[in-house]
Amino acid sequence: MRRSLLVLLLALISGLVIAQPARADTRICEQYGSTTVGGRYVVMNNRWGTSAEQCINVTGTGFSIASQQGTGSTSGAPVSYPAIFYGCHYTNCSPGTNLPIQVSAISSATSSISYSYVSGATYDAAYDIWLDPSPRKDGVNAQEIMIWFNRQGSIQPIGSVVGTTTIGGRSWQVWQGSNGSNAVVSYVAPSPITSWSFSVLDFVNDVKNRGAITSSWYLTSIQAGFEPWIGGAGLAVTNFSATVNGGGGGTTTPPVPTSSCKVTYATNVWNNGFTATVTVANTGSSALNGWALGFTLPGGQAVTGSWNTALSGTSGALVARNAEHNGSIPAGGSTSFGFQGTYSGSFASPSAFTLNGTACSRA
Repeated sequence: MRRSLLVLLLALISGLVIAQPARADTRICEQYGSTTVGGRYVVMNNRWGTSAEQCINVTGTGFSIASQQGTGSTSGAPVSYPAIFYGCHYTNCSPGTNLPIQVSAISSATSSISYSYVSGATYDAAYDIWLDPSPRKDGVNAQEIMIWFNRQGSIQPIGSVVGTTTIGGRSWQVWQGSNGSNAVVSYVAPSPITSWSFSVLDFVNDVKNRGAITSSWYLTSIQAGFEPWIGGAGLAVTNFSATVNGGGGGTTTPPVPTSSCKVTYATNVWNNGFTATVTVANTGSSALNGWALGFTLPGGQAVTGSWNTALSGTSGALVARNAEHNGSIPAGGSTSFGFQGTYSGSFASPSAFTLNGTACSRA
């Protein structure tokens, strides 16, 4: 219930003590509607995979799905991802967040989560950790870490099983793959977990040890919610908290180390247009699973189209991320992508390239 300014002024003038009525939960039905809770987190509806209505009830510490009318195919994507998060998601940043923060600068990252489940629905209880080679606050990040606290129905993570591991004293089945826009490493619990307090950094370090990211990457957001395919009314995040502390010994702009990669940049230039074919070679001893190549186009150049990549930006600083079919580059192997563009003045090529945040040599 909202108290009008007039009532507040009258109360102050008269010196009366008026009891604050209990605040009803906020209800969000807008497709991408969001609100802040606790002065620290953002709750979002995020109904991205269906035109059917979904409504959530937001509490002081989380949210519940009030109604969910969409139905997705269990062989495809979920219909939504209502969630609560700390950090930045598509330019929507939680109040006072210190994210993005470089992984090397993190001394600790802890979180606590409590879920409430329902029966008869198809969904996963997903905890998302997002990372990118740059401190971006918008769009899709290059690396997603998903922790599946619960899985109900005939659904599975992106990619394929690559093994098992133990993190935080728990056993996890590990999946790895790409959805075409970003690389994904998923940790699936063998049985439902309703609540847990843990170190987010443990999962980040495991992904780093798998070669998917480096310490120069940035942690951009921490999220917890549900991916429903069928049903889901009554699912709830009853409590969520996350804290990321700096002072890990890193700096926000460390020297860029040399990585095990080599880039070939071949162009065809005419009048005021050009095409570029970019070949990324993995000169290291282990496979790359998910890649993001950063480079800056010289002034006067702009991209008009691309292929075999998900390209962020059209001019200036760009990031080319792998497509679904070329996310893995074996040791000694390579992959190529290309783009077309326009230019004015003298034509020049980018002077430097970084792969997953570290510098590549030029062929």
